[in-house]
Amino acid sequence: MPNVTAELWVPVEADLAFAVSQTTGEVRLRWDPFIRSQHLVDAVQPGKGVRTVTRARVGPRMVSEYVSYRPPTSVGMTMVDGPWFFERFGGGWRFTPEERSGVAGTRAVWKYTYAVRPAWLRPVAEPFGQWLLGREIRSRIAAFARACGDNTVLAAVAPPAA
Repeated sequence: MPNVTAELWVPVEADLAFAVSQTTGEVRLRWDPFIRSQHLVDAVQPGKGVRTVTRARVGPRMVSEYVSYRPPTSVGMTMVDGPWFFERFGGGWRFTPEERSGVAGTRAVWKYTYAVRPAWLRPVAEPFGQWLLGREIRSRIAAFARACGDNTVLAAVAPPAA
């Protein structure tokens, strides 16, 4: 199955980077360029087995399910219902503590895996998917990196002061 990957380093610890990646509501809409709307289904917080409904800014809607949820290191999702042109779609985000030039931070690696339908369209659609999804994931992870430096986003995910 084809896949696209993007990675970068952010100067925040892994638990904070993970928390930013899992924001919802107005906080998520503040930074995520892909999402027009998103909500959890019958849940108040993400977790393994929880479903989300996401509508992309360009229109398509997808219902996905968390197949793994391991704060602060990784999250994985798979499409349950989505656009007709995806036979399968999944995403995984990993967060690894990594120091650079004496600064504590996190290496974030995001990956999408997909299959296009109908099968006869794959020779044309999959290269287009590589380009489009590659552009989208790079834009999205860059926005995530900016969010890791956005005081409004960070305040929304910071643990309450003791």
